[in-house]
Amino acid sequence: MDKNITRREFVKLLKRILAITGLGALTAPIVAYFYPPKLEEEPSEAVLVGKVEEIPLNECKAVGFGRYPALVVNTPEGLRAYSAVCTHFACLVKWEKEKNAFICPCHEAAFDPIDGHVLHGPTDIPLKSYAVNIINGEIYIGGNQQ
Repeated sequence: MDKNITRREFVKLLKRILAITGLGALTAPIVAYFYPPKLEEEPSEAVLVGKVEEIPLNECKAVGFGRYPALVVNTPEGLRAYSAVCTHFACLVKWEKEKNAFICPCHEAAFDPIDGHVLHGPTDIPLKSYAVNIINGEIYIGGNQQ
């Protein structure tokens, strides 16, 4: 049986499809928030960062480190590794060479590259540090906290 659809029925059908699509677009981020991807908080094994010469003095390299990135900076005192997550509001800090500090873009907190302590800002908790090991000219971070 061949049934012709009227314009009114077509518009009703189109509105239903658009409503369902819109509802799905609105609920998907909420569902994703409560069911994030399965990533380790921190890897149990050391993570390869790269070769020592890849990070010149006063430069920084970001590296995937479980759920959140880590930052490895080459200071005059040696290589240091920290969580890239600000201890105030969990924003990702960035290395600013001109300021010689890790800066949080959310509330302008600043952290020292030598030991991760707070230089200024709304937090008083330092960045989480990670052990740095150099094996055969390659940088590894993780395993145990410093």
